[in-house]
Amino acid sequence: MNTLLELSLFSVAVVGVIAFGIWKARDESGQDTGTSGYFLAGRGLTWWLVGFSLIAANISTEQFVGMSGSAANWLGMAVASYEWMAAVTLVLVAFFFLPRFLRTGIYTIPEFLEYRFGLSARLVMALLTIFVLVVVPTASVIFSGAKFISGYYAGTPILGDLVAGCWLIGILSAAYVFAGGLKACAWTDLIWGAGLIAGGAVVMWLAMDTLRETPAETLIATKVANSQATIEDLQNANALDRLILLNDGRNGEAVVQNGPNGSGGKLHMVRPLEDTDIPWSALLLGLWIPNFFYWGLNQYIVQRTLGSKSLAEGQLGIVFAAFLKLIIPFVVVIPGILAFNLFSGDLHESAAQKNISALESSKPNETIVVDEAVVSKQPELALKALQKNAAIAGVAAAPLAEPIAMANKINELSATALAANKTLVEGPHLVGYDYDSAFPVLVRNLLRDHWYLSWFVLAALFGAVVSSLASMLNSASTIATMDLYAKATKITDEVKLVKAGRYFVVLFVLVAILVAPHFDNPKLGGIFKIIQEFQGFVSPGILAIFLIGFFVPRAPRYVGTLGILLNVVAYGVLKWGGSDAIVSAGLWFAPTISFLDRMAICFLLVLLASGIATLLTPLREPIKLPVNSAISLEPSRFAAIAGVGVIILTGVLYLAFW
Repeated sequence: MNTLLELSLFSVAVVGVIAFGIWKARDESGQDTGTSGYFLAGRGLTWWLVGFSLIAANISTEQFVGMSGSAANWLGMAVASYEWMAAVTLVLVAFFFLPRFLRTGIYTIPEFLEYRFGLSARLVMALLTIFVLVVVPTASVIFSGAKFISGYYAGTPILGDLVAGCWLIGILSAAYVFAGGLKACAWTDLIWGAGLIAGGAVVMWLAMDTLRETPAETLIATKVANSQATIEDLQNANALDRLILLNDGRNGEAVVQNGPNGSGGKLHMVRPLEDTDIPWSALLLGLWIPNFFYWGLNQYIVQRTLGSKSLAEGQLGIVFAAFLKLIIPFVVVIPGILAFNLFSGDLHESAAQKNISALESSKPNETIVVDEAVVSKQPELALKALQKNAAIAGVAAAPLAEPIAMANKINELSATALAANKTLVEGPHLVGYDYDSAFPVLVRNLLRDHWYLSWFVLAALFGAVVSSLASMLNSASTIATMDLYAKATKITDEVKLVKAGRYFVVLFVLVAILVAPHFDNPKLGGIFKIIQEFQGFVSPGILAIFLIGFFVPRAPRYVGTLGILLNVVAYGVLKWGGSDAIVSAGLWFAPTISFLDRMAICFLLVLLASGIATLLTPLREPIKLPVNSAISLEPSRFAAIAGVGVIILTGVLYLAFW
C-alpha cells in the first residue's frame, strides 16, 4: 500500500511540475514567441530563475550517482573540488564572460566565434559540441537517472529495468522541451532546484541519524586503512565524530592520502601527484579548465544566462548559483562516503552478479582485470580470472593468499598477455563494489519506511534528471538549428527554425537513449570520470581560443579553427600514448598522466600555438563585434560584493577540509 501511495504521489509531482513548466512557457495568446522565445525564453529571465535554473540544469544524477560514487570509492571529499572551485568560477564568469556575450546578443556560444574568428571556427565548435553533448553528458544523465530509479525500485516491473528507465526519462524530458523550450526548462528548474537541495538535505539527515544508531562492530569494517579508530572509539562517539573516525585516515599528525586500494582518508581535498583523478597539481590549472569551460562556454549552462533580462539580473543569478554550489558537497559527497560506511554489503551485492555475468560472457581473446575487493569478496571468481589470464599468457600461475598480491598478479598477467599479442584485448573489469549505486542504495535503505518523505526525495531527484536532460536537449537543438541548419539553408523564418529545433530534440534524445545503457560498464571507471575525461577533447582548446578572442584583439582569425582542432589531436595523443610512434617520441608516460593534467598541457599548447600565430601574422585592425542595444548592460554592484563573499567562503571550506 505504501509503495502504491509513494508511486502515485511521485507521478503526480513529476507530471504536475512538467505541465506547469509547459503552461508558463506560453505567452498570453498561447503561442511561442519565435526563436528568442523558444531558445532564450524571450530574454526575460530574472535573477532567481537564472540562479535556480543553473543549479537544476547542473545538479543531476551525474552528481547524485557519479559524484557520490566517486566519494564512496576512494576520492572522498577531493571530488568536492568540482563544486567549490565552480563557485569561484561562476563569480568570474559573471563579470568577465557574461558582459561580452550579452553585448553581442548571441544565441549560441559558437556564434561568438564566427564574429571573432570566422565561420569555420563556429562550425567546428558547433559540430564538436553537439557530438560530445549528445553522446556523453546527455546519454550519461539518462543512464545515471535510470540507474538511480532502477536501483531504488529493484525488482519492480519497468521501473526496475535499466533500459526501460532510459526510455522513460528520455521521453519525459524531450516532451516538455519539445513543447516549451528554454522557458519551460527555467520554470520547472525553479521547483526542481529548490526541491533538489531540500531532498538532498533530508537524505543527509537520515544518513547521519542511521550512522549514529548503527552498531560500532558493523561500522569498524568500513574504516579507511590508515584510520586509528577502534570499536570503543566508535561506541563513545556521536554521528559526526563517527564520520571523522571512519574516514579521516590520520596517522598521528600526518594525513595519509587515499588511494586506489582504498587506504588513507576520504575527508581531505589534497591528493598526491601520482593520483590519476585529482592530483594536487590539477588544483593549480587542470581543474580550472573544465570549470571555466562548463560554466562559461558550455551552451546548455550558458543558455540560461543568455536569456537574462539584463546584465545585472544575469550577474545576480550567477552569484546566487555560486553560493548554492558551496552547499552541494554536503548533500552529495558526504552522503556518498556514508553510503559505503552504512551499506557496503549492498554495494558489493550490486557488483557481484555483474562480475559473474561479465566473466562468463567474456570472449576467449579478452583478458580480465580485477581490484583487490574482488579477491577478498569473491575468491572463487578471482581464481577463475587468474586461470584465464594465465592460459591466455601461456604461463603457469598459482593463487596467492594476500588479496593485494593476488589482484596484482591477475592484472600483471593481463598486461603481459596484451603486450605480447596484439590480437588480444582488455576485457571486463571486475570490481568489489558497484560505487555508482551508492546513492540509490542509500536512498532505498533510508527511505523504505518513510513513504511520506520518499516520494518527495524521489520526485526531486527524478526532476533534476529530467531538468538537466531537457536543458541539454534544448541547447543541442539550439546549436544545431542556429549554427548549422540556419547557416546551411539560409532560412530566417522563425516559425520554421523553431520547428527544426523540435525535430532536432527528437533526433538527439533517440541517439542518447540508445547510447545510455552502454555506460553500465565497470571498465569505464565510473560515470562521473567518463563525463569529465571526455570533455577534455573540447574544453581546453575552446577555453584557450575564447580567452585569445577576449584579450588578444590582433590574433588572426584562423587560430580559432586551428586551436580547437589542435586540442582534439593533442588530447588524443596524450590519452592514447601507448602507440609505437608515441613511445619512440619519448611520450611513453602520457597515458599515466591525470586527465586533468592532460587538459592543462593541451590548454597551454593551444595558447602557445595561438601566440606564435599572432606574432607571425597579426591582424592589421582588431575585429569589431556587434552590439546588442536591446538589453541593459549596467553591471550589478551588489552581485560584485556578494561574489567576493562567495570566494572568501570557498577559501574557508578549503582550509577546513585541506
